[in-house]
Amino acid sequence: QVQLVESGGGLVQAGGSLRLSCAASGSIFSLNAMGWYRQPPGKQRELVATLPSGGSTNYADSVKGRFTISRDGAKNTVYLQMNSLEPEDTAVYYCNARITTATGSKFRESDYWGQGTQVTVSS
Repeated sequence: QVQLVESGGGLVQAGGSLRLSCAASGSIFSLNAMGWYRQPPGKQRELVATLPSGGSTNYADSVKGRFTISRDGAKNTVYLQMNSLEPEDTAVYYCNARITTATGSKFRESDYWGQGTQVTVSS
């Protein structure tokens, strides 16, 4: 069983900063990629940033230059540093991880999601 636990959301004024964290735990054989998505009120979930294992980062155009994704491999944790926040960044932010689990000699790669954390930016 794998769990993703997010933290760091909250209410902030426009121009402020927040740092989100997402820790993966459980029967993890390898953590292949991690990322952040968000779902603004009344809209569909959208990609914010991704960080493949050993690969380059990818950002949505709307957050480039303001958000930074990083990971701590030893802690199986991914972070999202959000600076210069705007009211349009208000959303529920979800952590995603592509993880390989091992059961005996069987390996399986699956996508996992966190429970979501609310970020509200006031103008």
